[in-house]
Amino acid sequence: MSGNIIRTYLVYLSKERGYSEHTVYAYKKDLNRFLNFIKSKANSILEAKKEHIREFLADEFERGLHPKTVSRRLAALKSFYDYCVEIKEIESNPAIFVESPKLPTTLPDYLDLSKLSDILSIPLKETLLGSRDLAMLELFYSTGMRLSELVNLNVNHLDFSSQMVKVIGKGKKERLIPFGEKAKDSIEIYLKMRKIEGNFQLVSDPLFVSNRDKRVSHRTVQRRVQKYLASFAGSGSSGPHILRHAFATHMLERGADIRSVKELLGHDSLSSTQIYTHIQPEKMKEIYKQAHPHGAKKESS
Repeated sequence: MSGNIIRTYLVYLSKERGYSEHTVYAYKKDLNRFLNFIKSKANSILEAKKEHIREFLADEFERGLHPKTVSRRLAALKSFYDYCVEIKEIESNPAIFVESPKLPTTLPDYLDLSKLSDILSIPLKETLLGSRDLAMLELFYSTGMRLSELVNLNVNHLDFSSQMVKVIGKGKKERLIPFGEKAKDSIEIYLKMRKIEGNFQLVSDPLFVSNRDKRVSHRTVQRRVQKYLASFAGSGSSGPHILRHAFATHMLERGADIRSVKELLGHDSLSSTQIYTHIQPEKMKEIYKQAHPHGAKKESS
């Protein structure tokens, strides 16, 4: 019974809510984890009480899980039980009054232009694998798109004449993002090495493929980006998201309107974008010295 309703719920997330394959898989792991926990305490996952959920979350903390992971576990349970209420399997959501663990507010990792240039110089663009990796890195930084959005791109999602790319974001929402000359050049070189030329609008093949000529996986992209970031000590985050951070931070530092950046990133709320408005320490000191009456050293007479 429990397994069947979880499977039905996951299909609902994918087909009706438009959740990405990556998110559905994460929720599946979360629910199966809770299912294993609840077996000794209730006859079915539908008989779980809020006390069981609190105990489960406490148990996850004791295992050393990060608060963000525990918070996602709770989000998965709240969403699952909302669905169960909706289809009238239960009367009320037992997770509704369970509070999410407080997450520490941290600024995104920062990648300055100098370090970014060093990272982009690593892939061997003379090889098929290197040219693919460089195209992925350039496109990540040029557009600020998410990992899942890049993986799901097809060749005909890019318009090289207008330099716009159509991405399918969270909830299957489509948006258009401009991309720069460096991204355009690196993608064209990669496609040429794959023997894809002519009118790209007629090519529905995946944009980035594996050695087996299949659509590249989330895991492969994550691993390849981590490899290049790891080449530079102090590069901060170990995944593609740092390139999304760099895109947003560099745009805002150069005067881009925060609402425009919000649209480019595909954020639903402005608060998600505002985390990128932080000023880096060196720039903060420079602004302080210029603006504060007592900020600069007095010249000795």
